[in-house]
Amino acid sequence: MPYVGYVATVLAMALAVYAAVVAAVGAQRRMPELVVSARNAALGVTGFITVAIAIVEYLLITGHYQTRYIYEVSNRAAPLFYRVTALWGGQDGSLLFWAWLMSIFSTLVLVNKWGSMRIMMPYVISVTQITVAFFVGLVVFVANPFEQLPFFPADGAGLNPMLRHFGMIIHPPILYVGFVAFVIPYAFAMAALITRQSGDLWIRTTRRWTLIAWLFLSLGIVLGGWWAYDVLGWGGYWGWDPVENASLIPWLVGTPFLHSVMMHENRNMLKRWNIALIILTFALIVEGTFLTRSGVISSVHSFAQSAIGPLFLGFILIMFTGSLYLFVIRWDVLKSDNELDSLFSRESFFLLNNLLFIGLAIIVWWGTHFPLFSEALFGEKIVVGPPFFEQSTAPLWAAIVVLMGIAPLVPWRKASPTKMANTLLWPTLGALIVMALLYTVVGIKLFGPLLGFGLCALTLIAIIIEYWRGVSARHRTKGESYPVALSRLVARNRRRYGGYLIHTGVILLAIGIIGSRAYQVETQKNLAIGESMTISSEIIGTYELTYYGLREGDSPDDRIITEAVLDVKYNGEPAGSLIPNREYFVVQEQPITIPDKRSTLADDLYVILAGWEGQGETATFKAYINPLVNWLWIGSFVFIIGTMVAAWPSPKPSRERAASKAQTPEATAPAK
Repeated sequence: MPYVGYVATVLAMALAVYAAVVAAVGAQRRMPELVVSARNAALGVTGFITVAIAIVEYLLITGHYQTRYIYEVSNRAAPLFYRVTALWGGQDGSLLFWAWLMSIFSTLVLVNKWGSMRIMMPYVISVTQITVAFFVGLVVFVANPFEQLPFFPADGAGLNPMLRHFGMIIHPPILYVGFVAFVIPYAFAMAALITRQSGDLWIRTTRRWTLIAWLFLSLGIVLGGWWAYDVLGWGGYWGWDPVENASLIPWLVGTPFLHSVMMHENRNMLKRWNIALIILTFALIVEGTFLTRSGVISSVHSFAQSAIGPLFLGFILIMFTGSLYLFVIRWDVLKSDNELDSLFSRESFFLLNNLLFIGLAIIVWWGTHFPLFSEALFGEKIVVGPPFFEQSTAPLWAAIVVLMGIAPLVPWRKASPTKMANTLLWPTLGALIVMALLYTVVGIKLFGPLLGFGLCALTLIAIIIEYWRGVSARHRTKGESYPVALSRLVARNRRRYGGYLIHTGVILLAIGIIGSRAYQVETQKNLAIGESMTISSEIIGTYELTYYGLREGDSPDDRIITEAVLDVKYNGEPAGSLIPNREYFVVQEQPITIPDKRSTLADDLYVILAGWEGQGETATFKAYINPLVNWLWIGSFVFIIGTMVAAWPSPKPSRERAASKAQTPEATAPAK
């Protein structure tokens, strides 16, 4: 079976190379039969990689430990669920999984767009298959998951215990989907350059593909933060780790692309800018993958050092140079039809939003790569810590929050300053009232958080007003009830109101980040049985924790679980109990600390069992109060729902379908 799997990957690579070359040759020589052959070969690539994936899963489930990859990521004691998902638990399997996902997306676009995009499709095949061939080539030559050991071990080493968490199991595949799906808009952009398509056809064709890619990338980032918060036991969810940043940076470039394409569609502007953004987004995805997998940076998330680093650098150089060459030689073709009419217009605010996001991407990219530059120049790795990222990015994030509230209210082309002032009057007054209440009632005295909450309130009120205007207009003119008016309003313009919902999610997420970052409280204490410790927050209140000893937890597989029992009081009133624990993985001889939390909309009480002596006569606990942190997860949920609404296809009215049908050649042909 391992040899069959390896042969399948070799055949997949050969077919991908064939498809990439033959598609381009067929287009250049105007030989459609070659393009069809390339299409069939691309479909065959997906089939062969699927065979390889199925064989890896078979080896994982049956425990074929003579296969080196199976030995490294699985063992007999692991539950079936973790053996199956160990496919992406290591370097070799995850690269094969990555190539498989990319081939699936290539197949989907070939099947879905084959009839309507014949001009660009040959070059879409070439670009996607070159990328697939590279990743399958890594599997064939460098990271072979079918490599055999010279002996047959009785058992495997097992998956890294930190990956034995549901969040970490679903986080990588979702993040991978977000990464690989961006190959579709990138491929269409390159095809548009090659075929001199200066209009917005490639953007309209890939709009939902881009939204899907962005949705999964966003969800992958959120799930990574959830895993870090729930498992790593440090009281936080984002540490500006290089691998975390490697997924954030392309998100920071892909997000302005989603905004600027609206200017391309509505005003025929920013054609060059949009091409540049999608090239940069895809380049940063590949470069982030290089950072994660080459071993050049130290991170709890990264893979071990490997030989794929130089190959990734070579691919990035070739891909980016080729894209840049196409971009430069098509510079005149990409000239915009219109220019900015006024600084007070939706176009100018969208452009400012773009520049702010690019500024954030540059800051995060520079801070992430600074250790590499410092080592190359001075011979010493100088690590840039969270304070640099937080202090340098905070003003830009604040400006983006304000623009989310202002930009949708501003008309295209030109708006008068007076009208803008009138539009922003109620959101501004509402924000000032919220800030006054937070200062006097809640006790938020720090200027930074107070301003941040005020800006969030301004944007949230502006979004609510926009929804209210649309709903009340339908209620007044059509006599619809408010719930019906809301549902039909969203259904008729899902992109617009889905976007507002995305902005609402971002605001809720920002509230959670501001509260948990600015007002987090932590303490640590060693307790004997019966002793108590307190932890207080000026805006939340006081918790009292009383230690009642250790106990053995249920150990269903290869773990020994030790639990600590704590009684909790909040402001002197009983508030339940917490049971933080430590899981000891016998095979790996590695402990993992699992926190327990008391969660409310106001805060999380987050407690870790740091250690104990003897049979638990004394134990050390680390406790955190994280104000408003759960609004981060609520906001993320709203954010995802909004993206799904915006990406969901809007059904055409029946009369539009009839008109479209009437214009087809079959409908207009004379009857025989």
